[in-house]
Amino acid sequence: MQSRLLSTLIVMPAWNEEESVADVVAEVFRSLPGVHCLVVDDGSTDRTAVVARAAGATVATLAVNLGVGGAMRVGFRYALENGFDYVVQVDSDGQHDPQSVISLLQALDDADVVLGARFAGAGSYRVTGPRRWAMVALAGVISRLAHTTLTDTTSGFRASGPRAVRLFAAHYPAEYLGDTIESLVIAARAGCVIRQVPVVMRERSGGVPSHDPVKAAIYLGRAGMALLLALMRPRIVLARGEATS
Repeated sequence: MQSRLLSTLIVMPAWNEEESVADVVAEVFRSLPGVHCLVVDDGSTDRTAVVARAAGATVATLAVNLGVGGAMRVGFRYALENGFDYVVQVDSDGQHDPQSVISLLQALDDADVVLGARFAGAGSYRVTGPRRWAMVALAGVISRLAHTTLTDTTSGFRASGPRAVRLFAAHYPAEYLGDTIESLVIAARAGCVIRQVPVVMRERSGGVPSHDPVKAAIYLGRAGMALLLALMRPRIVLARGEATS
């Protein structure tokens, strides 16, 4: 596992997370000795980049806010250009436990993408109402595409192996929910193997949540539209030698 950690890039999209990002970076380094941590400052208007760099992270600063998908595309390209075989997305708000990264990386032994699933038997994280309905429906459709059972397809805690890193460096979607839903559709239709492992989700340690009850119904509609658009896009064909079958 140590050799794998040395080949792993932790990518942390961050938008106005100066309250928490330094602590998360420090925890990553404590929990995962040998990893490289890239914080993508996604057009922040606070001191996110300054405190992340002071904590020891490499920082890529975007001039404008592109969203998580745009930030992750930068991360995948950085990984490919700098020789990292594995990429793990970790939230900069403290919700993801870096110690769970080991489980995600181990599951890459027989997968290309591994999701940290909040609804797979670990922890007490709960979502209700329209947002939960959307998550269940999305999980059902993407499970069929991926030929496996997935319960948390909107999880942003995920690991990508070498094939997925190459795929996402060129084709990672930047649209709303594209970083979660469409990326899985792209991976599944390209022949990547997708798995999940149970993880515990923690409370945010700072910043402002990206969702609130008022937005829940809107989320339902947007999630359905994101899936529809993903299925309508042309299938991406991997280069010869990269297909799984």
